Amino acid sequence: MAAAGIFTHRITVITGHYGTGKTELAVNLALALAAGERPVMLADLDIVNPYFRSRERKALLEEAGVRLIATSQACTDADVPALPAELLTVLENRDTLGVLDIGGDPVGARVLARFRPKIAGEDYQMVYVLNANRPEVREAASAVRCLRAIEETTGLVCTGLVNNTHLCGETTAAEILRGAALASAVAEETGLPVLCHAAQERFAEALAGLSAPVFPIAIHMKKPWE
Repeated sequence: MAAAGIFTHRITVITGHYGTGKTELAVNLALALAAGERPVMLADLDIVNPYFRSRERKALLEEAGVRLIATSQACTDADVPALPAELLTVLENRDTLGVLDIGGDPVGARVLARFRPKIAGEDYQMVYVLNANRPEVREAASAVRCLRAIEETTGLVCTGLVNNTHLCGETTAAEILRGAALASAVAEETGLPVLCHAAQERFAEALAGLSAPVFPIAIHMKKPWE
């Protein structure tokens, strides 16, 4: 299983700046985990980005055996967004593996604040996704500031970094390697490990020299006009 040895905790919280590809990572991770023996739930808690939502791939996920739960679309602009009651199932059912797809920045991450005691008491990891092509976080200092703000908002501690640098259909190995350099710089400043580099399998050979493993992904999330 592609996730083995990388995403080893029962609950994986995926966060980062908006536009870094968190949802693509969340969908791919849920599908990879579904290849194992334990039931998998993916919670789409993104209240920031109206375009790239895990719920858009509901059929794909459910076909793979992943149970998808999502926030109410009617309350996405509320100060306290409506969260599905099923979220408690992810947190309390310890037979289930949970992937929590969180909206970008502290604004998106605030949905987790009220569940901090429950999450903190579980076997969780909160991964911070990096994309060196996002102008707001392409430098290590700004990426770290965003990471710390998310931690402050959620009351949870980030446990690892994922390099998910891409340019959609124009992604090259050179872009991913540039993201690897950013991830290394953030790791040095924060002391957090680089868990993996998310990339399509066609880049595996070019990325073979990286110290962290490559987590193979397929492109499932499309722009609304595609």
